[in-house]
Amino acid sequence: MVILPLSHCFLSSPGIMLLIFNRTSGHIPLKIISIEDGTVLKVFNHLLHRNKKVDFIEQFNEKLLVKQENENLQILDVRNAELMEVSKTEFMTPSAFIFLYENQLFLTFRNRTVSVWNFRGELVTSFEDHQLWHPDCNTNNIYITSDQDLIISYCKADSDDQWMEGNAGSINVSNILTGKCVAKINATSSGIKADECISSGCSSCKQIHSSLMSSVAEPLEDITALFYDEDRNEIYTGNRHGLVHLASSTIITTSVSSRSFKAARLVRSLIVLLPLPLALTDSAP
Repeated sequence: MVILPLSHCFLSSPGIMLLIFNRTSGHIPLKIISIEDGTVLKVFNHLLHRNKKVDFIEQFNEKLLVKQENENLQILDVRNAELMEVSKTEFMTPSAFIFLYENQLFLTFRNRTVSVWNFRGELVTSFEDHQLWHPDCNTNNIYITSDQDLIISYCKADSDDQWMEGNAGSINVSNILTGKCVAKINATSSGIKADECISSGCSSCKQIHSSLMSSVAEPLEDITALFYDEDRNEIYTGNRHGLVHLASSTIITTSVSSRSFKAARLVRSLIVLLPLPLALTDSAP
């Protein structure tokens, strides 16, 4: 059994754990152990630049990612001590990571943008329409499908969609490998259209249309959590007011592929976003 002093921290990856010890002036001691039985697999030191803050140390299987302030990203293979670097101008410190174990890739989040990298330090994907709502990534608003081919996020709405007041964003679905936006739920994708009389200046029609669009946009305001049920093809969102909304569809089209079907249903689903009341029960006798 391995006992960790309180001054240590650790990172886990499937099957192994990385122990990070207190930094010395010129290096940081590291130890890799087996999660299954606690066997020490490797003990080593990683050299650091003196007087430079460590921005992050991340572990992905046998790869160790180390970034110091205003320095290049270092990618270390702990099996053979092979080290490669990515220029600090190409890779800037992100606010969060998501590792894609199936694809041997990782996502970085910085200033509302998402990028996909491989462990050769190469940028794999930049997204064409996926500007996150939060400037500092909140991964509660992000869902990666089990196949790791789609990312679903709460995003900033297009400028054309921001015609009404409020904090309504959009839910964007993008292909992780291509960066293409394959579906989007926003205030204008509901299928609600203004009647022709609106253009003729009918104030009653304008009022009705504005009310309809506002009710559609409301579930897209101030989202704080997002989850996609892949079996039922439904998106659940929660907001800062404690309300939960469900994005679903009764439209069933069996002539398209499973993945296209999911995207097709998502893009039509906003019109049936329904608030779900939260039942709170007291467990005390």
